[in-house]
Amino acid sequence: MELSWWSIEVRDGEYPARAWRDAYSAPLIEAAVTHGAGDWSWRSEDFGMVFEIGFADAEDWQRFRQLPAVVAALDAVAPDSLYVYRGRGGSAGAVQRRRRGPLPAAGAAALPVEPEPMIVARPRVLADAL
Repeated sequence: MELSWWSIEVRDGEYPARAWRDAYSAPLIEAAVTHGAGDWSWRSEDFGMVFEIGFADAEDWQRFRQLPAVVAALDAVAPDSLYVYRGRGGSAGAVQRRRRGPLPAAGAAALPVEPEPMIVARPRVLADAL
């Protein structure tokens, strides 16, 4: 039986992804197994956690994805730390390791800063002193 793999990738953020896995692992596994998953696995990566699920067809995945337990688990992750996509996750099949941090971009150098104008102090001449 050929499985269609899907990945839920949670990256470390304000809270470690491992804490999310500890909180939501049981409901996610139960939902996957009871709704047609042929295989599943958790993987710990240097950037966070990956939950890989294999379904016999895409309709099983769609049903799984809409379950309240799954929606609640995914809603518990910050949007910039969550990736859900087709295929095996993390570094599976990657030729090179994933880069850490932001990618360098053109124009990333700091803009030049103009120096502040010099303040010249001049002694005050009093009319009464003359």
